Amino acid sequence: MNSIGYRIRKLRIQKGLTQEELGERTDLSKGYISQIERDLSSPSMETFFDILQVLGCSAKDFFDVEAEEQQILYTKEDQTLYEETDEFYKLNWLVPESNEKEMESLILTLASKSSYKTFAPSESDTLCYILKGKCKLTFGSKEFIAQEAETFYFTATDEHTLSNPFDEECQVLIIATNSYL
Repeated sequence: MNSIGYRIRKLRIQKGLTQEELGERTDLSKGYISQIERDLSSPSMETFFDILQVLGCSAKDFFDVEAEEQQILYTKEDQTLYEETDEFYKLNWLVPESNEKEMESLILTLASKSSYKTFAPSESDTLCYILKGKCKLTFGSKEFIAQEAETFYFTATDEHTLSNPFDEECQVLIIATNSYL
């Protein structure tokens, strides 16, 4: 199990705060924050709870070791499959809670002569790697066609749609930031 100082440092960095900023928000010196993080000093309970409050973490969550552990391997059983039979596509989310993370990953399977929904412009960066078949990307007024082992990569600054106007099924690995899928 990681030390209290290490975990405070990790939380501070996750929140994007410097030691000085954390010190200012808790009325503590940068040097004292540094000592706490290096386990050279132990804060009082009141100081500890003040630090946690600024870092947006409850004591329960702070000491919950399981919450600290991140899942790194996702098996096939972890994946979430959604099939829209009327629209002729399947979505396979590779990481179930990926819409809560910075990147979302899924495999889109499009039947022949079908399309996926149209997306509004966003700040998302999107990568689409063609695993099987061919796929068409309509991006604003432009159209692009990629085949197996080729990639679309774009910032979603315009309305866009993935479709399969071809005679065989296609599969596309999609990885997007700022989840919008």
